[in-house]
This record gives sequence, structure tokens and C-alpha cells, in this order.
Amino acid sequence: MMAKQNFWIVCLALSALTVYLFVSAPQPLEEKKAADAAIPVERMFEILKAENDVVRTMWTKEVVGAGKQTGLKFDESWRDPDVEAGPLPALFLRETAKSLEKNPSPLSLFLGSDYPVNSANRFEGLQLERFQVVKQTLKPQFFFMPDIQMRVAMFSDIAIVEGCIQCHNKHEQSPKHDWKLNDVMGATTWMYPSESVSMDELLRTLAALRQGFKDAYESYLEKARKFANPPAIGEHWPAEGYFLPSSEVFMGEIARRTAPQTLAALSSLANKPQSGSATNKEGGSHDVAR
Repeated sequence: MMAKQNFWIVCLALSALTVYLFVSAPQPLEEKKAADAAIPVERMFEILKAENDVVRTMWTKEVVGAGKQTGLKFDESWRDPDVEAGPLPALFLRETAKSLEKNPSPLSLFLGSDYPVNSANRFEGLQLERFQVVKQTLKPQFFFMPDIQMRVAMFSDIAIVEGCIQCHNKHEQSPKHDWKLNDVMGATTWMYPSESVSMDELLRTLAALRQGFKDAYESYLEKARKFANPPAIGEHWPAEGYFLPSSEVFMGEIARRTAPQTLAALSSLANKPQSGSATNKEGGSHDVAR
């Protein structure tokens, strides 16, 4: 019940912020339209990345990690009809990305690496060059890819639990078998076609990402209900026993945990004039289309 209440509190808070932005904001609104439409896409990437970090940590530690201790299984072949398991962390992100592909939002998401288990996820060309900078500095990279006309953001994906390391080190298709804790195993990579976005566009993109989390989790619940010994689905989490939270509880917890940082970021953008270009964290200009 508490998770449900928290979920709706956050929804109401986001709705209230939207109303402020588009209904109650001081006049003249016409003079603000240019600024409202010029939030650098890098700021949107950072907000989305922060939400994704919360969800990936939840999934890795509180569902996969805790679930394994109570009898739940997680496997790369979890989609196979005869496999009673859920998606590993990287595959949960892939499910989220698949949902985004079906959404009208032009946002794309994938997890790439220079040593991926799946060769389709190997960085090449400009992406590989930028990923080497991510590995060396741990700083995000923002750049433009002329061949596909997309703005790109790369954020380091670091090995935070032993299970991820063991899985990659033991996998027969893995090109690297000496991963260690805190290694940069890859980069969460986001792509978007515009240099800047409006607040409305940002909110719609954020909603699309939240829907992706929900779709990914509900795909797992649908599979779990068909297990020979299905876990109880409801208010409880795997740390409490052979349980899984319902979709409502899972999304409510995401909303509760992300609300402070997301609302603070949106509020800051709403009250701060934005320019049409951005400056990267090394002090230079981002690569943008000319």
C-alpha cells in the first residue's frame, strides 16, 4: 500500500510541475518559447541516465542478487519456453530498449563494449574511440555521429557485483575472462536526433523510458507466473523470501527513489534559461551538426 501511495505522489508531483511549466508560468509565455525549446539534449541524457542507474542497481542487487538467494534463477536464455528464469541485468536493459523501439519517442538505448559477449554490441569507429576515453577518465562522452545523424551520450557501465564478473569470465563466448570488480565493462549508450529539446519533449521522453522499465518488468512477471513453482507476486521483494513485487510496487519504488533527483533537475531546467548549445565536461564544445 505504501509503495502505491508513493507512486501516485510522484505522479502528482510530476503533473504539478508540468502544469506550472505550461499553464501557471509567468507571462509572457511567447517570449519563453525559444528558451523552453532549447534544453541541450545532454541535460536530458543525464536525467535519463540517473533514472536508469537507479533501476539497474535495483534490478542487479534487489531482484537478481537477492532472488538467487531464495531460489529464483536468471539466465541469458530466459526467453526460451523451457527455461524458468528471468533476465540478467544487461538483458533487462535490452528489454527496456526494445520497448523504446516501439515507442513514438526517437530515443535509442543500448549497452556496448569493446569486449562484449554478444559481438553485435561491440563498439567500432567513432564509438570505440569515445569509449576508450570513457574507460580512461570515467567521464561521460557526448558527441555527434554524422553517418546516422544522431547525438550520442556514453556513460560508463562498471562491474558492481561479483555475479556480473563471474558470468562474463565464465561465458564461452566472452572475449575476455579476467574481469574484476569496478572494471569498466562497457557503456550505457543513448542516442537522440535533436541537439536540443523542449521541456514537453523531455517529459515525454522520460515517460517513454519509464514505460520501458515497466514493459521489461512485466515481461518477466508474465514468465514467472508460468513457472512450475511460481513466486508469490505482490507487496514483498526477494530479500523477504520467494517473492517478487508486483508491477505496481516495482514501479512505485522506482518513482520513490528517482523523484528527488528527477524533480530537482526538471525544476532547475524550468527556472534556468538554456542556450541552444552545450559545453562538455572537459571544457570544449560538444560535436554538433552544422
